[in-house]
Amino acid sequence: MSNILWKSLVVSPAVLGATLLVSAAAIAAPSTSTEVSVTEQQAATEVAQQPELFAQAATNDTNVISQVNSYSSEGKQNTTLSQVTSVSQFSDVQPTDWAFQALQSLVERYGCIAGYPNATYRGNRALTRYEFAAGLNACLDRVNELIATATADMVTRQDLATLQRLQEEFSAELATLRGRVDSLEARTAELEANQFSTTTKLAGEAIFALTDTFGDTVGENNNAVFQNRVRLGLQSSFTGRDLLTTRLASGNANNFNLGNDIAVGANVLAQSGEGLQTFNMGNTGGNNVEIDRLTYQAPIGPAQVYLAANGGKHSHYAAVNNPYFADGTDGGNGALTTFASENPIYRIGGGAGLAFTLPFGQGGGLLRPSSLTVGYLGSEANDPTPGAGIFQGNYAALGQLNFNVGQRLALAATYVHGYHGAGSAIFNGGSNSNIFNPASARPVVGSTIANYGGINNQTGDVSPFATNSYGVSAAFRPSERLSVSGFVSYTDVNGFGASDSSEVWSYGVGVALPDFGKRGNVLGVFAGAQPYALNRQDGSNNVPYQVEGFYKYRVSDNVSVTPGVIWVTNPGQSSDNDDAFIGTLRTTFTF
Repeated sequence: MSNILWKSLVVSPAVLGATLLVSAAAIAAPSTSTEVSVTEQQAATEVAQQPELFAQAATNDTNVISQVNSYSSEGKQNTTLSQVTSVSQFSDVQPTDWAFQALQSLVERYGCIAGYPNATYRGNRALTRYEFAAGLNACLDRVNELIATATADMVTRQDLATLQRLQEEFSAELATLRGRVDSLEARTAELEANQFSTTTKLAGEAIFALTDTFGDTVGENNNAVFQNRVRLGLQSSFTGRDLLTTRLASGNANNFNLGNDIAVGANVLAQSGEGLQTFNMGNTGGNNVEIDRLTYQAPIGPAQVYLAANGGKHSHYAAVNNPYFADGTDGGNGALTTFASENPIYRIGGGAGLAFTLPFGQGGGLLRPSSLTVGYLGSEANDPTPGAGIFQGNYAALGQLNFNVGQRLALAATYVHGYHGAGSAIFNGGSNSNIFNPASARPVVGSTIANYGGINNQTGDVSPFATNSYGVSAAFRPSERLSVSGFVSYTDVNGFGASDSSEVWSYGVGVALPDFGKRGNVLGVFAGAQPYALNRQDGSNNVPYQVEGFYKYRVSDNVSVTPGVIWVTNPGQSSDNDDAFIGTLRTTFTF
């Protein structure tokens, strides 16, 4: 700021006078703001999920200083690129404008106002004192150049007198501005010296959920509950293109009993994953804290590489093609249930492993550039005992082809091969808990019968089993206010014993209306069949359908409230079980 004040004493007052004249119109114009929708950031045609290009967050004060510096150099930069030499080159400046002559003098006489690259001046935009100081400094730099080169078009004595008078008139404001900038510089230096990390930022989410069940059976088995889940993610970047995620999770949610417990021989299986909500995922119970995700993502050549040390999920690195219903992996701003948020095929296995996405194809014409995604996740990668470890324990290997057709259609074809130890659930999201222990485990989606491969129908004997799953997912966005998505999946279950093989099907379709009623709101309806098995038990061949409706109301950029209703028919694949209705009021805080 001392540089600006010194220049003010020796150079053209006409420059400042004209600048003030033009600035007054901008200051008088009201400023407007546009509300940015969070949901607009969700791509309706996702080909492969990329890690967020992380940039170190800066304080508002630092941004102000950077803005002043950038405006100060604007004049010099624009003199060599698309420099405006005549006021007539501005498309939005007319000779009838009251500040036309002042602007003409600045542009044609001093050449220190360049406007915007699209040949507009935007004279009605609001001007801050910082921008005024930066613009003045740019003009003074230009006048100094004219003086130094002894240009014939030099400032006059009258200009200097006018500048001196204006300097005296605005001396208080200039002194205040200098003091404020000096204070900001001191505060910024202090923040830089005491900041937590130069490479890491915090991303947090807290969910409050008021939930109850309704129906003849579930109404008697359950009470209304108020539950929570909190996630704190430390997101670190070392190159600006990579992302290390260390996430802590805590919660106290317990699952509802839909009255569909099943006995196989001497075993009572855990309750199913039908109607399970996303905030139940990663819930520790009792608000204990644990690291539920430790992953690293980075580009290597043309490929995007994903490395999971703990809590890895297929949906971290593979495109699920379900915009507005999927919010990351079981986040608090999408659908209510695990079934509606993504194709169940992505919930086969999880844990630690490696994956990469490789683009291919030129993408000419209607078909856009495509990609291949390959990943391997082991659920017992940290266990060195026999029958466990990276390759001998439970695992799931995924391969997926991703296609973008035009601007509004995304397609994905997915294959997953899995190995599951005795008593494991198919759709377990990487959990190693045994489904014979209802107190500590349950599948995360689908009926129990569909999840318990490797169990003899007659004797209840338990064996390991393998699965081969095939899925197709698609997302279509015909307009900015309508999104349609859906999936179909089939799993061939091959038990290593007798009478323990099966076929599992699942399908669903969702319709979302983004910005419904207000920018950032979402109205969504999703319906389909939870994963169910064919010919596994007598009297258990009914399809467990689910219909879900929700309305996410965005209170602010960081708070949303989502009321919704979930209807599940034939829980446990049996018509003997009453339909279940679940009502939820979910509040999500992001920070």
